[in-house]
Amino acid sequence: MRDESVASGMGEGGRTFRLHNAVVPARPLEPALYLVATPIGNLSDITLRALETLAGADVLACEDTRVTRVLLDRYGIVNRPYAYHEYNADEVGPRLIAALEAGKSVALVSDAGTPLVSDPGYRLALLAIEAGHRVVPIPGASAPLAALVGAGLPNDAFFFAGFLPSKDKARRDRLAELAGVPATLLFFESPHRIAATLVSAADVLGESRPACVCRELTKTFEEFRRGTLGELAAHYAQASAVKGEIVLVIGPPGEAAAPEAEDVDRLLAKLVRDMPAGKAATEAARQTGLPRRDLYQRLLDLKDGDAR
Repeated sequence: MRDESVASGMGEGGRTFRLHNAVVPARPLEPALYLVATPIGNLSDITLRALETLAGADVLACEDTRVTRVLLDRYGIVNRPYAYHEYNADEVGPRLIAALEAGKSVALVSDAGTPLVSDPGYRLALLAIEAGHRVVPIPGASAPLAALVGAGLPNDAFFFAGFLPSKDKARRDRLAELAGVPATLLFFESPHRIAATLVSAADVLGESRPACVCRELTKTFEEFRRGTLGELAAHYAQASAVKGEIVLVIGPPGEAAAPEAEDVDRLLAKLVRDMPAGKAATEAARQTGLPRRDLYQRLLDLKDGDAR
């Protein structure tokens, strides 16, 4: 994208959108960075404010112009989208900030859902804030929240952890760190890794912990598969090729009395005889529900005490 392409973006849009076969004018936008939530599947899940913003923005930035064009065409919006993604953020980000400096309105969308949630939009928002520009969220669809309210698990407190690592050891270590979080856990997951992730989660968090695999949210084949981590791991181990985007929701840990410090020390001493300190801390976290980081530090303290 050339510098002049952004500069010439002002006024390219038709400033209208189509709704139920009626052409609706979009109100002028004040100069700001607008973070616009878009549908995660069903294109009807778009707000009127989002349509106004997409039609009225001087510059429209998106992850993939082809994906965004489908949404724009659905609602008769002729604004031209420019690509902004993790591979060109260093180059395009400053140009979008320059458009803000020139008094233009800039709208940012991701391929689906709310910008900045597991996408590079955070970097652009931070640049805008640091430069003193307004950042305006245009709320709407969000896959983690849709999964949370449909999963049937406690939602008074929740922790969104994005994507788990793809390597098994790193994934188990991360799950061990989150084992004691007193909240429902939410993860994005690939359909190609969901079976392996469920095995890891059952081993680290316990087979009886309740969970839900939320697949293809708001789309034709939307599915909420509920059960314990053990049951879900067994199901997906035998399932044929899994398709679609997935949010994995895992219920909070059950109430349990905190183990005595002496019992924890005995467990750590036993485990470290048979495995490296890092693995011993991970296993102790699984068994006790205590944070892995604290257990690892306790192991180091115990070793220091033995050395004196």
